Amino acid sequence: MTWFIVDTTYTTDRERLLASRPAHREYLSGLVGTGTVVAAGPWADDLGGMFIASVADRAELDALLAEDPYRRDGVVAAQSVREWKPVLGKLAEQASQ
Repeated sequence: MTWFIVDTTYTTDRERLLASRPAHREYLSGLVGTGTVVAAGPWADDLGGMFIASVADRAELDALLAEDPYRRDGVVAAQSVREWKPVLGKLAEQASQ
């Protein structure tokens, strides 16, 4: 599996963000249930958020991102995706299995 960190900056349209948030959280909760997303949440200032995903490859991640209600509803102002290699902690143990 390949690990990715997805860092999202939200639109400045707070009404759009708050309207889309329940569907976005439900979507990510489903991915947590399958083990695809291992952690997710907004930054403390609520101007964006991040999640950690474990997927087969970038193409699988891109397909998941395309289905995210935040993307569909125009909440994503910018998004950074970086492949990540956990070497310490519980996620590192999972990555080595």
